[in-house]
Amino acid sequence: MAGVSEDRKVPEPEARQHDGPTARLLHRGLGALGGLIAGFSALAVAELAAAAVRPEASPVTAVGGAFIDRTPPWLKDFAVRNFGTNDKLVLQLGIVIVLALLAMTVGVFALHHRRAGSAAVLVFGAIGAVAAVSRPGGGPVDALPSLVGAVVACGVLYLLAGALALRPSPAAGGTDGTFDRRRFVIAATAAVAASAGAGALGRGLNASGAAGAVASRKAVVLPPPASPARPVPAGADLRIRGLSPFTTPNKDFYRVDTALVVPRIDATGWRLKIHGKGVTRPLTVTFDDLLRRELIERDITLTCVSNEVGGPYVGNARWIGVRLSDLLREAGVRPPSKGGPADQLVSRSVDGMTIGSPVETVMDGRDALLAIGMNGEPLPFDHGFPVRMVVPGLYGYVSACKWLQDLELTTFADYDAYWVKRSWSQEAPIKTESRIDTPRPFASPKPGTVPVAGVAWAQHRGIARVEVRVDGGPWHTARLAAQDTRDTWRQWVWEWPATTGNHTLEVRATDQDGYTQTDQRVGTVPNGATGWHSVVVAVT
Repeated sequence: MAGVSEDRKVPEPEARQHDGPTARLLHRGLGALGGLIAGFSALAVAELAAAAVRPEASPVTAVGGAFIDRTPPWLKDFAVRNFGTNDKLVLQLGIVIVLALLAMTVGVFALHHRRAGSAAVLVFGAIGAVAAVSRPGGGPVDALPSLVGAVVACGVLYLLAGALALRPSPAAGGTDGTFDRRRFVIAATAAVAASAGAGALGRGLNASGAAGAVASRKAVVLPPPASPARPVPAGADLRIRGLSPFTTPNKDFYRVDTALVVPRIDATGWRLKIHGKGVTRPLTVTFDDLLRRELIERDITLTCVSNEVGGPYVGNARWIGVRLSDLLREAGVRPPSKGGPADQLVSRSVDGMTIGSPVETVMDGRDALLAIGMNGEPLPFDHGFPVRMVVPGLYGYVSACKWLQDLELTTFADYDAYWVKRSWSQEAPIKTESRIDTPRPFASPKPGTVPVAGVAWAQHRGIARVEVRVDGGPWHTARLAAQDTRDTWRQWVWEWPATTGNHTLEVRATDQDGYTQTDQRVGTVPNGATGWHSVVVAVT
Protein backbone atom coordinates (compact mmCIF):
# COMPACT_ATOMS: atom_id res chain seq x y z
CA MET A 1 0.00 0.00 0.00
CA ALA A 2 2.87 2.34 0.80
CA GLY A 3 4.32 1.72 -2.68
CA VAL A 4 0.98 2.50 -4.32
CA SER A 5 0.65 5.70 -2.29
CA GLU A 6 4.12 6.83 -3.46
CA ASP A 7 3.20 6.06 -7.10
CA ARG A 8 0.19 8.38 -6.85
CA LYS A 9 2.39 11.29 -5.72
CA VAL A 10 4.65 11.07 -8.76
CA PRO A 11 4.00 14.18 -10.99
CA GLU A 12 2.71 13.70 -14.51
CA PRO A 13 5.31 13.65 -17.27
CA GLU A 14 6.50 17.14 -18.35
CA ALA A 15 5.07 16.61 -21.85
CA ARG A 16 1.59 16.48 -20.36
CA GLN A 17 2.13 19.54 -18.22
CA HIS A 18 3.10 21.75 -21.18
CA ASP A 19 1.17 20.31 -24.11
CA GLY A 20 -2.43 21.17 -23.20
CA PRO A 21 -4.76 23.61 -25.03
CA THR A 22 -3.75 26.52 -22.79
CA ALA A 23 -0.06 25.93 -23.39
CA ARG A 24 -0.56 25.69 -27.15
CA LEU A 25 -2.60 28.92 -27.12
CA LEU A 26 0.15 30.66 -25.16
CA HIS A 27 2.77 29.40 -27.58
CA ARG A 28 0.85 30.69 -30.60
CA GLY A 29 0.13 33.98 -28.85
CA LEU A 30 3.84 34.51 -28.26
CA GLY A 31 4.48 33.58 -31.88
CA ALA A 32 2.03 36.29 -32.96
CA LEU A 33 3.74 38.71 -30.57
CA GLY A 34 7.08 37.81 -32.13
CA GLY A 35 5.70 38.61 -35.57
CA LEU A 36 4.33 41.90 -34.27
CA ILE A 37 7.71 42.83 -32.80
CA ALA A 38 9.41 41.96 -36.08
CA GLY A 39 6.95 44.17 -37.94
CA PHE A 40 7.56 47.00 -35.48
CA SER A 41 11.28 46.59 -36.02
CA ALA A 42 10.80 46.82 -39.78
CA LEU A 43 8.83 50.06 -39.61
CA ALA A 44 11.16 51.64 -37.03
CA VAL A 45 14.34 50.85 -38.94
CA ALA A 46 12.69 51.92 -42.21
CA GLU A 47 11.81 55.24 -40.56
CA LEU A 48 15.47 55.72 -39.68
CA ALA A 49 16.59 54.77 -43.18
CA ALA A 50 14.01 57.12 -44.72
CA ALA A 51 15.63 60.00 -42.83
CA ALA A 52 18.70 59.46 -45.02
CA VAL A 53 16.60 59.32 -48.20
CA ARG A 54 13.35 61.30 -47.89
CA PRO A 55 10.24 60.98 -45.68
CA GLU A 56 8.11 59.90 -48.65
CA ALA A 57 10.23 56.73 -48.97
CA SER A 58 9.05 55.22 -45.68
CA PRO A 59 6.94 52.07 -46.27
CA VAL A 60 3.66 53.29 -44.77
CA THR A 61 3.82 56.55 -46.70
CA ALA A 62 4.87 54.86 -49.94
CA VAL A 63 2.25 52.11 -49.77
CA GLY A 64 -0.40 54.62 -48.65
CA GLY A 65 0.46 56.94 -51.53
CA ALA A 66 0.30 54.07 -54.01
CA PHE A 67 -3.09 53.08 -52.58
CA ILE A 68 -4.40 56.64 -52.94
CA ASP A 69 -3.16 56.76 -56.54
CA ARG A 70 -5.22 53.66 -57.33
CA THR A 71 -8.29 54.69 -55.36
CA PRO A 72 -11.45 54.83 -57.53
CA PRO A 73 -13.42 58.09 -57.34
CA TRP A 74 -16.31 56.56 -55.37
CA LEU A 75 -13.95 55.31 -52.65
CA LYS A 76 -12.12 58.64 -52.47
CA ASP A 77 -15.49 60.39 -52.14
CA PHE A 78 -16.55 57.94 -49.42
CA ALA A 79 -13.37 58.62 -47.44
CA VAL A 80 -13.69 62.40 -47.69
CA ARG A 81 -17.40 62.30 -46.89
CA ASN A 82 -17.04 60.08 -43.82
CA PHE A 83 -13.62 61.04 -42.46
CA GLY A 84 -13.13 64.54 -43.84
CA THR A 85 -9.62 65.91 -43.40
CA ASN A 86 -8.79 62.83 -41.27
CA ASP A 87 -9.05 60.55 -44.31
CA LYS A 88 -5.27 60.22 -44.60
CA LEU A 89 -4.88 59.45 -40.90
CA VAL A 90 -7.54 56.73 -41.22
CA LEU A 91 -5.69 55.30 -44.22
CA GLN A 92 -2.38 55.23 -42.36
CA LEU A 93 -3.99 53.57 -39.35
CA GLY A 94 -5.64 51.05 -41.65
CA ILE A 95 -2.30 50.20 -43.27
CA VAL A 96 -0.65 49.78 -39.88
CA ILE A 97 -3.49 47.53 -38.65
CA VAL A 98 -3.31 45.35 -41.78
CA LEU A 99 0.47 45.10 -41.45
CA ALA A 100 0.09 44.16 -37.78
CA LEU A 101 -2.36 41.37 -38.58
CA LEU A 102 -0.14 40.05 -41.36
CA ALA A 103 2.91 40.22 -39.09
CA MET A 104 1.11 38.25 -36.38
CA THR A 105 0.06 35.61 -38.91
CA VAL A 106 3.60 35.27 -40.20
CA GLY A 107 4.85 35.04 -36.60
CA VAL A 108 2.59 32.05 -35.89
CA PHE A 109 3.59 30.45 -39.19
CA ALA A 110 7.28 30.85 -38.28
CA LEU A 111 6.78 28.70 -35.15
CA HIS A 112 6.72 25.62 -37.36
CA HIS A 113 8.46 26.96 -40.48
CA ARG A 114 11.15 29.19 -39.09
CA ARG A 115 13.10 29.90 -42.25
CA ALA A 116 10.10 30.20 -44.56
CA GLY A 117 8.26 32.44 -42.11
CA SER A 118 11.24 34.72 -41.68
CA ALA A 119 11.81 34.90 -45.43
CA ALA A 120 8.15 35.83 -45.97
CA VAL A 121 8.89 39.18 -44.36
CA LEU A 122 11.09 40.00 -47.33
CA VAL A 123 8.04 39.83 -49.61
CA PHE A 124 6.42 42.69 -47.72
CA GLY A 125 9.65 44.62 -47.93
CA ALA A 126 9.68 44.14 -51.69
CA ILE A 127 6.12 45.46 -51.92
CA GLY A 128 7.09 48.57 -49.98
CA ALA A 129 10.19 49.03 -52.13
CA VAL A 130 8.23 48.82 -55.38
CA ALA A 131 5.65 51.28 -54.05
CA ALA A 132 8.38 53.74 -53.00
CA VAL A 133 10.22 53.58 -56.31
CA SER A 134 7.00 54.07 -58.28
CA ARG A 135 5.99 57.21 -56.38
CA PRO A 136 6.37 60.60 -58.08
CA GLY A 137 9.97 61.71 -57.73
CA GLY A 138 10.98 58.23 -56.63
CA GLY A 139 14.16 56.46 -57.66
CA PRO A 140 16.12 53.32 -56.84
CA VAL A 141 17.37 54.79 -53.57
CA ASP A 142 13.76 55.09 -52.34
CA ALA A 143 13.63 51.29 -52.14
CA LEU A 144 16.27 51.21 -49.40
CA PRO A 145 14.09 51.97 -46.34
CA SER A 146 11.64 49.15 -47.10
CA LEU A 147 14.39 46.67 -47.96
CA VAL A 148 16.54 47.51 -44.94
CA GLY A 149 13.52 47.29 -42.66
CA ALA A 150 12.54 43.92 -44.13
CA VAL A 151 16.02 42.45 -43.67
CA VAL A 152 16.08 43.56 -40.02
CA ALA A 153 12.57 42.16 -39.46
CA CYS A 154 13.63 38.88 -41.05
CA GLY A 155 16.50 38.55 -38.57
CA VAL A 156 14.36 39.54 -35.59
CA LEU A 157 11.64 37.03 -36.46
CA TYR A 158 14.19 34.26 -37.01
CA LEU A 159 15.69 35.00 -33.60
CA LEU A 160 12.35 35.12 -31.78
CA ALA A 161 11.00 32.02 -33.54
CA GLY A 162 14.17 30.21 -32.48
CA ALA A 163 13.57 31.17 -28.86
CA LEU A 164 10.05 29.74 -29.16
CA ALA A 165 11.21 26.44 -30.68
CA LEU A 166 9.80 23.52 -28.71
CA ARG A 167 12.36 21.34 -26.91
CA PRO A 168 12.75 17.78 -28.15
CA SER A 169 11.60 14.90 -25.99
CA PRO A 170 13.87 11.87 -26.53
CA ALA A 171 11.53 9.61 -24.63
CA ALA A 172 8.46 10.53 -26.66
CA GLY A 173 10.29 10.96 -29.95
CA GLY A 174 8.81 14.45 -30.44
CA THR A 175 8.70 17.60 -28.32
CA ASP A 176 7.97 18.03 -24.67
CA GLY A 177 5.85 21.17 -25.25
CA THR A 178 8.31 23.52 -23.55
CA PHE A 179 10.47 26.34 -24.90
CA ASP A 180 13.03 28.79 -23.58
CA ARG A 181 10.80 31.54 -22.21
CA ARG A 182 13.67 33.43 -20.68
CA ARG A 183 15.48 33.57 -24.00
CA PHE A 184 12.32 34.82 -25.73
CA VAL A 185 11.72 37.57 -23.16
CA ILE A 186 15.32 38.79 -23.41
CA ALA A 187 15.33 38.72 -27.22
CA ALA A 188 11.93 40.40 -27.48
CA THR A 189 12.84 43.11 -24.98
CA ALA A 190 16.10 43.84 -26.78
CA ALA A 191 14.37 43.99 -30.18
CA VAL A 192 11.65 46.35 -28.93
CA ALA A 193 14.16 48.63 -27.20
CA ALA A 194 16.48 48.80 -30.21
CA SER A 195 13.59 49.35 -32.62
CA ALA A 196 12.05 52.08 -30.47
CA GLY A 197 15.41 53.83 -30.39
CA ALA A 198 15.81 53.56 -34.15
CA GLY A 199 12.30 54.88 -34.73
CA ALA A 200 12.77 57.80 -32.35
CA LEU A 201 16.08 58.67 -33.99
CA GLY A 202 14.49 58.50 -37.44
CA ARG A 203 11.65 60.78 -36.41
CA GLY A 204 14.12 63.19 -34.86
CA LEU A 205 16.23 63.29 -38.02
CA ASN A 206 13.17 63.81 -40.19
CA ALA A 207 12.06 66.64 -37.92
CA SER A 208 15.48 68.26 -38.05
CA GLY A 209 15.45 67.91 -41.82
CA ALA A 210 12.26 69.98 -41.89
CA ALA A 211 13.74 72.59 -39.58
CA GLY A 212 15.18 74.51 -42.52
CA ALA A 213 11.75 74.75 -44.10
CA VAL A 214 10.20 75.93 -40.84
CA ALA A 215 12.93 78.53 -40.40
CA SER A 216 12.53 79.76 -43.97
CA ARG A 217 8.79 80.26 -43.42
CA LYS A 218 9.38 82.16 -40.18
CA ALA A 219 11.83 84.42 -42.00
CA VAL A 220 9.30 85.42 -44.66
CA VAL A 221 8.08 89.00 -44.38
CA LEU A 222 5.21 89.61 -46.77
CA PRO A 223 5.67 92.97 -48.52
CA PRO A 224 2.75 95.38 -48.66
CA PRO A 225 0.72 94.52 -51.77
CA ALA A 226 0.83 96.96 -54.65
CA SER A 227 -2.89 96.28 -55.06
CA PRO A 228 -4.40 95.65 -51.61
CA ALA A 229 -7.79 94.04 -51.11
CA ARG A 230 -10.51 96.52 -50.37
CA PRO A 231 -11.82 96.47 -46.80
CA VAL A 232 -14.55 93.93 -46.20
CA PRO A 233 -17.79 95.93 -46.48
CA ALA A 234 -19.73 96.66 -43.34
CA GLY A 235 -22.51 94.12 -43.16
CA ALA A 236 -20.67 91.40 -45.08
CA ASP A 237 -20.45 89.39 -41.86
CA LEU A 238 -23.86 89.05 -40.20
CA ARG A 239 -22.30 87.67 -37.00
CA ILE A 240 -25.13 85.26 -36.27
CA ARG A 241 -24.50 82.44 -33.82
CA GLY A 242 -23.81 79.23 -35.73
CA LEU A 243 -23.13 81.01 -39.03
CA SER A 244 -19.74 80.52 -40.69
CA PRO A 245 -17.59 83.66 -40.33
CA PHE A 246 -17.04 85.65 -43.51
CA THR A 247 -13.28 85.00 -43.35
CA THR A 248 -12.29 81.42 -42.51
CA PRO A 249 -9.35 81.25 -40.07
CA ASN A 250 -6.36 79.31 -41.40
CA LYS A 251 -6.71 76.66 -38.69
CA ASP A 252 -10.31 75.99 -39.75
CA PHE A 253 -9.78 76.11 -43.51
CA TYR A 254 -10.55 72.77 -45.15
CA ARG A 255 -7.75 70.58 -46.44
CA VAL A 256 -8.42 67.90 -49.05
CA ASP A 257 -5.41 66.46 -50.90
CA THR A 258 -3.54 63.20 -51.42
CA ALA A 259 -0.38 64.01 -49.43
CA LEU A 260 0.14 61.53 -46.58
CA VAL A 261 3.16 63.56 -45.49
CA VAL A 262 2.73 67.33 -45.75
CA PRO A 263 5.73 68.59 -47.76
CA ARG A 264 8.14 70.82 -45.85
CA ILE A 265 9.87 72.94 -48.48
CA ASP A 266 12.67 75.39 -47.79
CA ALA A 267 11.64 78.60 -49.54
CA THR A 268 15.27 79.59 -50.08
CA GLY A 269 15.78 76.64 -52.41
CA TRP A 270 12.37 76.72 -54.07
CA ARG A 271 12.21 77.07 -57.86
CA LEU A 272 9.31 77.26 -60.30
CA LYS A 273 9.76 76.36 -63.98
CA ILE A 274 7.40 77.65 -66.67
CA HIS A 275 7.76 75.83 -69.97
CA GLY A 276 5.91 73.99 -72.73
CA LYS A 277 3.86 74.71 -75.84
CA GLY A 278 3.76 78.36 -76.82
CA VAL A 279 6.36 79.35 -74.22
CA THR A 280 8.82 81.52 -76.13
CA ARG A 281 10.80 82.56 -73.04
CA PRO A 282 10.99 79.72 -70.48
CA LEU A 283 11.19 81.04 -66.93
CA THR A 284 12.69 79.81 -63.69
CA VAL A 285 11.39 81.81 -60.75
CA THR A 286 12.62 81.84 -57.13
CA PHE A 287 10.66 82.74 -54.03
CA ASP A 288 12.61 85.99 -53.70
CA ASP A 289 11.71 86.79 -57.30
CA LEU A 290 8.02 86.57 -56.36
CA LEU A 291 8.51 88.79 -53.30
CA ARG A 292 10.07 91.46 -55.50
CA ARG A 293 7.26 91.41 -58.05
CA GLU A 294 4.03 93.37 -57.95
CA LEU A 295 1.82 91.64 -55.39
CA ILE A 296 -1.95 91.76 -55.25
CA GLU A 297 -4.23 90.90 -52.34
CA ARG A 298 -7.71 89.50 -52.83
CA ASP A 299 -10.55 87.84 -50.90
CA ILE A 300 -11.33 84.57 -52.71
CA THR A 301 -13.55 81.66 -51.73
CA LEU A 302 -12.26 78.17 -52.56
CA THR A 303 -14.42 75.07 -52.98
CA CYS A 304 -13.46 71.42 -53.25
CA VAL A 305 -15.20 69.31 -55.88
CA SER A 306 -15.66 66.65 -53.17
CA ASN A 307 -18.01 68.98 -51.31
CA GLU A 308 -21.41 67.32 -51.01
CA VAL A 309 -24.53 69.48 -51.02
CA GLY A 310 -24.36 71.36 -47.72
CA GLY A 311 -20.82 70.11 -47.11
CA PRO A 312 -17.96 71.80 -45.23
CA TYR A 313 -15.27 71.88 -47.94
CA VAL A 314 -15.60 75.53 -48.82
CA GLY A 315 -13.84 78.48 -47.19
CA ASN A 316 -13.01 82.12 -47.73
CA ALA A 317 -9.59 83.67 -47.18
CA ARG A 318 -7.56 86.77 -48.02
CA TRP A 319 -4.75 85.74 -50.36
CA ILE A 320 -1.67 87.64 -51.44
CA GLY A 321 0.43 86.71 -54.46
CA VAL A 322 1.50 87.39 -58.03
CA ARG A 323 -0.89 87.46 -60.96
CA LEU A 324 -0.47 84.19 -62.80
CA SER A 325 -1.36 85.79 -66.11
CA ASP A 326 1.52 88.27 -65.77
CA LEU A 327 4.05 85.45 -65.45
CA LEU A 328 2.53 83.53 -68.35
CA ARG A 329 2.63 86.56 -70.61
CA GLU A 330 6.21 87.21 -69.57
CA ALA A 331 6.98 83.67 -70.76
CA GLY A 332 5.36 84.48 -74.12
CA VAL A 333 2.15 82.54 -73.51
CA ARG A 334 -1.00 83.55 -75.41
CA PRO A 335 -4.46 82.18 -74.61
CA PRO A 336 -6.18 80.08 -77.30
CA SER A 337 -8.51 82.98 -78.14
CA LYS A 338 -5.43 84.94 -79.25
CA GLY A 339 -3.80 82.15 -81.19
CA GLY A 340 -1.93 80.36 -78.41
CA PRO A 341 -1.25 76.64 -79.11
CA ALA A 342 -1.81 75.48 -75.51
CA ASP A 343 -5.26 75.24 -73.92
CA GLN A 344 -4.18 73.51 -70.70
CA LEU A 345 -1.85 74.69 -67.95
CA VAL A 346 -0.54 71.68 -65.99
CA SER A 347 0.67 72.56 -62.51
CA ARG A 348 2.86 70.04 -60.68
CA SER A 349 3.36 69.74 -56.96
CA VAL A 350 6.47 68.48 -55.20
CA ASP A 351 4.40 65.49 -54.03
CA GLY A 352 3.67 64.50 -57.65
CA MET A 353 0.14 65.84 -57.91
CA THR A 354 -0.78 67.17 -61.36
CA ILE A 355 -3.64 69.62 -61.92
CA GLY A 356 -4.85 70.88 -65.28
CA SER A 357 -6.38 74.36 -65.65
CA PRO A 358 -7.83 75.99 -68.79
CA VAL A 359 -5.32 78.53 -70.11
CA GLU A 360 -8.17 80.72 -71.36
CA THR A 361 -9.66 80.89 -67.87
CA VAL A 362 -6.49 81.73 -65.94
CA MET A 363 -5.69 84.51 -68.47
CA ASP A 364 -9.19 86.01 -68.86
CA GLY A 365 -8.61 88.83 -66.39
CA ARG A 366 -9.76 87.19 -63.17
CA ASP A 367 -7.44 87.29 -60.14
CA ALA A 368 -5.71 83.97 -60.71
CA LEU A 369 -2.75 83.96 -58.31
CA LEU A 370 0.47 82.30 -57.43
CA ALA A 371 -0.30 82.82 -53.76
CA ILE A 372 2.39 83.21 -51.10
CA GLY A 373 0.24 84.45 -48.22
CA MET A 374 -3.06 83.54 -46.58
CA ASN A 375 -4.97 85.74 -44.13
CA GLY A 376 -1.99 87.99 -43.45
CA GLU A 377 0.70 85.35 -42.97
CA PRO A 378 2.90 83.18 -45.19
CA LEU A 379 1.01 80.15 -46.45
CA PRO A 380 0.73 77.43 -43.78
CA PHE A 381 2.51 74.20 -44.76
CA ASP A 382 -0.86 72.41 -44.89
CA HIS A 383 -2.05 74.91 -47.47
CA GLY A 384 0.89 74.89 -49.82
CA PHE A 385 3.89 76.83 -48.50
CA PRO A 386 5.85 78.30 -50.13
CA VAL A 387 3.64 78.81 -53.23
CA ARG A 388 0.26 77.56 -54.41
CA MET A 389 -2.25 78.40 -57.11
CA VAL A 390 -5.56 80.11 -56.40
CA VAL A 391 -8.03 80.59 -59.26
CA PRO A 392 -11.47 82.00 -58.45
CA GLY A 393 -14.35 80.17 -60.07
CA LEU A 394 -12.72 76.76 -60.56
CA TYR A 395 -12.91 73.75 -58.26
CA GLY A 396 -9.63 73.01 -56.52
CA TYR A 397 -8.85 69.84 -58.46
CA VAL A 398 -8.52 71.90 -61.66
CA SER A 399 -6.89 75.00 -60.21
CA ALA A 400 -5.55 74.99 -56.66
CA CYS A 401 -2.21 73.17 -56.87
CA LYS A 402 -0.35 73.30 -53.53
CA TRP A 403 3.43 73.04 -53.02
CA LEU A 404 3.81 74.19 -56.60
CA GLN A 405 7.08 73.56 -58.47
CA ASP A 406 6.31 73.36 -62.20
CA LEU A 407 3.96 74.91 -64.78
CA GLU A 408 3.75 73.28 -68.20
CA LEU A 409 1.74 74.56 -71.14
CA THR A 410 0.12 71.73 -73.10
CA THR A 411 -3.30 70.67 -74.42
CA PHE A 412 -6.21 68.72 -72.97
CA ALA A 413 -5.91 66.36 -75.94
CA ASP A 414 -2.27 65.56 -75.14
CA TYR A 415 -2.33 65.18 -71.36
CA ASP A 416 -4.73 64.05 -68.62
CA ALA A 417 -3.98 65.36 -65.14
CA TYR A 418 -4.20 63.23 -61.98
CA TRP A 419 -7.95 63.40 -61.31
CA VAL A 420 -8.94 63.37 -64.98
CA LYS A 421 -7.30 59.95 -65.23
CA ARG A 422 -9.67 58.92 -62.45
CA SER A 423 -12.93 59.79 -64.24
CA TRP A 424 -13.30 63.45 -63.22
CA SER A 425 -14.01 66.14 -65.82
CA GLN A 426 -11.21 68.04 -67.55
CA GLU A 427 -12.84 71.39 -66.82
CA ALA A 428 -14.93 72.20 -63.77
CA PRO A 429 -16.28 75.68 -63.05
CA ILE A 430 -17.74 75.94 -59.55
CA LYS A 431 -21.51 75.45 -59.43
CA THR A 432 -23.94 77.81 -57.76
CA GLU A 433 -24.65 76.39 -54.30
CA SER A 434 -25.98 77.36 -50.89
CA ARG A 435 -25.89 75.91 -47.40
CA ILE A 436 -27.87 76.23 -44.18
CA ASP A 437 -25.48 76.70 -41.25
CA THR A 438 -28.09 77.35 -38.55
CA PRO A 439 -30.23 75.78 -37.25
CA ARG A 440 -28.23 72.57 -37.38
CA PRO A 441 -29.80 69.29 -38.50
CA PHE A 442 -32.08 67.83 -35.80
CA ALA A 443 -31.87 71.00 -33.71
CA SER A 444 -34.74 71.80 -31.35
CA PRO A 445 -35.40 75.55 -31.48
CA LYS A 446 -38.21 77.17 -29.53
CA PRO A 447 -41.38 78.41 -31.26
CA GLY A 448 -41.17 82.00 -32.42
CA THR A 449 -38.72 83.87 -34.60
CA VAL A 450 -35.80 81.61 -35.53
CA PRO A 451 -32.97 82.95 -37.73
CA VAL A 452 -32.27 80.55 -40.60
CA ALA A 453 -28.85 81.53 -41.91
CA GLY A 454 -26.03 80.25 -44.05
CA VAL A 455 -23.74 80.96 -46.96
CA ALA A 456 -24.11 80.83 -50.74
CA TRP A 457 -21.42 80.90 -53.41
CA ALA A 458 -21.03 81.22 -57.17
CA GLN A 459 -17.42 82.30 -57.54
CA HIS A 460 -16.69 84.76 -60.34
CA ARG A 461 -20.43 85.25 -60.89
CA GLY A 462 -21.66 86.31 -57.47
CA ILE A 463 -24.89 85.66 -55.59
CA ALA A 464 -28.00 87.70 -56.47
CA ARG A 465 -30.71 86.03 -54.37
CA VAL A 466 -31.21 83.32 -51.73
CA GLU A 467 -34.58 81.76 -50.93
CA VAL A 468 -35.76 79.50 -48.13
CA ARG A 469 -38.89 77.40 -47.82
CA VAL A 470 -40.46 75.31 -45.08
CA ASP A 471 -42.06 71.90 -45.61
CA GLY A 472 -42.25 72.32 -49.38
CA GLY A 473 -44.25 75.56 -49.12
CA PRO A 474 -43.68 78.89 -50.88
CA TRP A 475 -40.20 80.33 -51.24
CA HIS A 476 -39.24 83.25 -49.01
CA THR A 477 -36.51 85.68 -50.02
CA ALA A 478 -33.68 85.82 -47.50
CA ARG A 479 -31.81 88.98 -46.57
CA LEU A 480 -28.36 89.00 -48.13
CA ALA A 481 -25.28 90.27 -46.36
CA ALA A 482 -23.29 92.96 -48.12
CA GLN A 483 -21.32 91.61 -51.07
CA ASP A 484 -17.55 91.81 -50.89
CA THR A 485 -16.70 90.65 -54.41
CA ARG A 486 -18.20 88.19 -56.84
CA ASP A 487 -15.30 85.84 -56.02
CA THR A 488 -16.39 85.39 -52.39
CA TRP A 489 -19.27 83.64 -50.76
CA ARG A 490 -22.18 85.62 -49.36
CA GLN A 491 -23.98 85.22 -46.07
CA TRP A 492 -27.76 85.30 -45.83
CA VAL A 493 -30.52 85.10 -43.20
CA TRP A 494 -34.28 84.60 -43.12
CA GLU A 495 -36.33 85.21 -39.97
CA TRP A 496 -38.54 82.15 -39.68
CA PRO A 497 -41.78 82.34 -37.65
CA ALA A 498 -41.33 78.81 -36.34
CA THR A 499 -44.29 76.79 -35.10
CA THR A 500 -44.30 73.64 -32.99
CA GLY A 501 -43.58 70.40 -34.81
CA ASN A 502 -41.10 68.73 -37.13
CA HIS A 503 -40.13 70.82 -40.14
CA THR A 504 -37.89 70.59 -43.20
CA LEU A 505 -36.03 73.71 -44.25
CA GLU A 506 -34.63 74.03 -47.80
CA VAL A 507 -32.48 76.68 -49.45
CA ARG A 508 -31.63 77.63 -53.02
CA ALA A 509 -29.53 80.42 -54.52
CA THR A 510 -29.60 82.39 -57.75
CA ASP A 511 -26.37 83.78 -59.14
CA GLN A 512 -25.85 87.12 -60.85
CA ASP A 513 -26.02 85.45 -64.26
CA GLY A 514 -29.64 84.58 -63.45
CA TYR A 515 -29.11 80.84 -62.89
CA THR A 516 -31.07 79.29 -60.01
CA GLN A 517 -29.87 76.14 -58.31
CA THR A 518 -31.47 72.96 -59.54
CA ASP A 519 -33.21 70.64 -57.12
CA GLN A 520 -31.77 67.61 -58.94
CA ARG A 521 -29.43 65.78 -56.61
CA VAL A 522 -26.20 64.78 -58.33
CA GLY A 523 -23.09 63.41 -56.63
CA THR A 524 -19.68 65.01 -56.72
CA VAL A 525 -18.34 62.92 -59.63
CA PRO A 526 -17.47 64.02 -62.29
CA ASN A 527 -17.59 67.80 -61.76
CA GLY A 528 -19.35 68.74 -58.53
CA ALA A 529 -22.58 68.09 -56.65
CA THR A 530 -25.94 69.76 -57.24
CA GLY A 531 -29.21 69.94 -55.32
CA TRP A 532 -30.88 71.91 -52.55
CA HIS A 533 -29.52 71.67 -49.04
CA SER A 534 -32.17 70.72 -46.50
CA VAL A 535 -32.27 70.53 -42.72
CA VAL A 536 -34.83 68.77 -40.52
CA VAL A 537 -35.58 70.38 -37.13
CA ALA A 538 -38.03 69.77 -34.29
CA VAL A 539 -39.54 72.94 -32.86
CA THR A 540 -40.55 72.26 -29.27
